[in-house]
Amino acid sequence: MTIDSNHPAEIANLLAELREEHRDLDEAISRLASDPAMDQLQITRMKKRKLKLKDWIAYLESKLIPDLDA
Repeated sequence: MTIDSNHPAEIANLLAELREEHRDLDEAISRLASDPAMDQLQITRMKKRKLKLKDWIAYLESKLIPDLDA
């Protein structure tokens, strides 16, 4: 994922989308993990995707914090 501009509104919109995807993945993982017949590899891949989303969200949140000169 890349952002063409550093416009705060664009970053905020992307953050909302990523948070929603993260929340959806969390719910899906919870449902699938309760099924013993579920493929563990698929659950592991979903968990990795969820972690990548979390990292990307943290990165974008840090871009919204204004730089302070020391």
